[in-house]
This record gives sequence, structure tokens and C-alpha cells, in this order.
Amino acid sequence: MRADRLLNIMILLQNRGKMTVRELATELEVSERTILRDMDALSHAGIPVISDRGRDGGWRLLDNFRAHLSGLNTGDVKSLFLFPSEELLKDLGFNKQTLDTRQKLFASIPETFQEEAQGSWERIHIDSGTWRQTKESVHALKTVQQAVLESKKLTIEYEQANGEQKERLVEPLGLVAKGNRWYLVASRNGELRNYRVSRIRIAKVENETFKRPANFNLAAYWEQSKIDFIEKLPRFDVQVEIHQSIMKRINFTGKFVQSIKAENPNKDNWVPATLRFNAKHEAIEFILGFANKIKVISPKKLSDEIVSSALAIIKFYENK
Repeated sequence: MRADRLLNIMILLQNRGKMTVRELATELEVSERTILRDMDALSHAGIPVISDRGRDGGWRLLDNFRAHLSGLNTGDVKSLFLFPSEELLKDLGFNKQTLDTRQKLFASIPETFQEEAQGSWERIHIDSGTWRQTKESVHALKTVQQAVLESKKLTIEYEQANGEQKERLVEPLGLVAKGNRWYLVASRNGELRNYRVSRIRIAKVENETFKRPANFNLAAYWEQSKIDFIEKLPRFDVQVEIHQSIMKRINFTGKFVQSIKAENPNKDNWVPATLRFNAKHEAIEFILGFANKIKVISPKKLSDEIVSSALAIIKFYENK
């Protein structure tokens, strides 16, 4: 694209100081006439490109000029305008100002690239929240954020999944927003761990600093952490037959079932399928919710437990 080529010309001139039209054309694999047109475009966009004539002539940028977007291509420019949700920015203390940050960024880029940037801005909005407002309380986030930015050790009182609270001294390495939840990635006794910020009841920044692990990359660690977490989850697979009339509803539930592997329907319009859950009780609750539209094939004992649960429900309501 032409916008990318113009950026590349700026980068080449910035890095090499001066280049001839022929050198630029060879480097960018275009004609010399195209390079001359590009130079006119840069000049009209306010980029101070200067042509020196003579034996040692060539094109250069005005002395002391430095491009605002060195190393960025058009895709990079677009991505600069795809901001995360305002809620996450507010959590971090970045409140919306009178003049939007994107307006300031937009004003700083050459006019040549503004149309591409504004196209992304006006057509894509990122909302990392959920349909229902279930935002967790993260009162300790500001303290945690301070420790992360200052590389200071952090003492936290952390509530575990079973409700037990324990004190931990950690080395905070980064904050990650997953959906609308915040997680602290920290090192404790040389081992990397993830802590949900909403479960941090008390946080205290210590005076002692720490040295970050060499070559630690927060994004790469988090991606691997997600993979490891999913692989460690318990699995409970159920072989079933699903009536074809509810297949669309099955695919859109997403409450407990982790995956659905369906086959072609048989002659009675029942679809053989494998449902994967994290636990047996989730399978029972899910299957009960579809009444007589799901048949359990395997494991055999699960059918008896579903019947027992159904009878318990009937007995409960009969006695009310």
C-alpha cells in the first residue's frame, strides 16, 4: 500500500541519512517515477524532505527532524487507535480527559496517514466487559499497580478459593486484564503465580525492591499460563444422543459444557455427540435442563444419578 511505502521512505532516509531516487526505487521495488511522486506526497503532507543536487546529491530529511512514527506500518498506525475499554483504563487511573487521547495522537501523525487511522477509530470499538454488570471489586488494584511499576515487593492477604485467607510476600511482575477481571502475575519463592486482584483483601507495598527475572515477558508468560490452566482442568466426558430440535440451543448455552463433538443424526433425528464438562455434577445439571431431549449413553451410572436428581426435585416440590 502507498501509505506503507511512504512510511518506509521516511524510515530509510532517517536511518541512512541520504538516498538517491534510484536507491530508493531499488530498495522498495518500484519505479523511479513512483518515488518522485511519493516525494511530492511527503512534501505536501508536511514532511521536510529535501533534494540535494549534484554528484553527491540525493533525498534527505531536514536536519534534526525525526519521524513521529518510525518503524510503524499502516497496520500499526491503525492499531494505535484501538483502545481497550474505558472501564479497564479507569481501573488503572487513566480517567477520560476533556480532550480524548486519540485526538491528541491523531493530531501528531502526518496528514497522509490520518484517514487510515480515523477509519479504524470510527469503525472498531473494543468492549471487554460482559453483557451483565458483574464487575468485581478491585480495591487493592491501585496499591498493586504501584508495586508493579516501582518493582517493590508486595505483602498481600489473599483469599483462596476455599475462603481461607493467607498472607503472602510476593514480587509483582505485571497486571493482566482477562475480560473484566484483573490478575496479578508475581514471583513467590522463585515460582511464578497468578493472583486474582479481587481476592486480595489487603495489600501493602514494601520498601524493598527486587530484580525482575531475566528475559521475563508478561504476554508470553500469560499465554502459556492459560494453556497450562486449561490442560490441568478436570474433564468429565459424556456420550449422549441429542434430539435435533435442540441442537442450536445446545451450541449457544456455554454454561457448563466445554466442547461438543457431534456426528450426523440417525434415522430418528437423534444426534450422537460427546459433551465435555469439568465435573460430573455439571453434567447432571446441564442434562437435566434439557429434560427428555438428551439421552445419556455413557457412562451408564450417570443415567441413574440423573433420575435420582429428578426424583429429588419432584419430591421437594410435592412437599412444599
